Amino acid sequence: PPAPSSVCIPAQAGSGNRAVLGWKFYDADEYHPTENIKKMAQGIPLNDQDRIPWLCKLHDILMREESAGQSVILACSALKKMYRHILVSGGDAVYSKSEQLDSATGKVLFIHLDGSMELIASHLDKRRGHFMAPELLQSQFDTLEPLSAPENFITVSLEKSVSEIVSEIEKSLHLEKCFSTAVSELDAH
Repeated sequence: PPAPSSVCIPAQAGSGNRAVLGWKFYDADEYHPTENIKKMAQGIPLNDQDRIPWLCKLHDILMREESAGQSVILACSALKKMYRHILVSGGDAVYSKSEQLDSATGKVLFIHLDGSMELIASHLDKRRGHFMAPELLQSQFDTLEPLSAPENFITVSLEKSVSEIVSEIEKSLHLEKCFSTAVSELDAH
């Protein structure tokens, strides 16, 4: 099958999803409306109604970049299957009764950076200047719906080094050095 044009890293905040760079990079947090940012800063978890318009905007970005022939990485806490479906299929996925993903599914590879709550909490402790309250990490673990077929995904352990994570992603994409630069922001975030 052809290589995906988009890679989405649906992971809890603090998992290090900014560490894998090389394609055009989007941090979904930069697209949250002010109301969402205020809620998270106050330690209030977002609900589906908060997230759906944000996810639709991210879907539009992915489609725009695909139309332009640009490969992208999106770091996004798309923790529920429905959220990932919206990223792939757009707003219509909200009202779809079908669990089936459409033909665009293969165009987006979801990479689950898998780590324990303790490991990810240690990453969050090192992160400075982010609006999300660290106490929301538990709610993100509670919300996470494991990726499963027919979603196009791989799972990579956060126990690995950044270079091992990048290598595993490159292999799954069948691309040699597609991520020409691996920048570790794990310590910075």
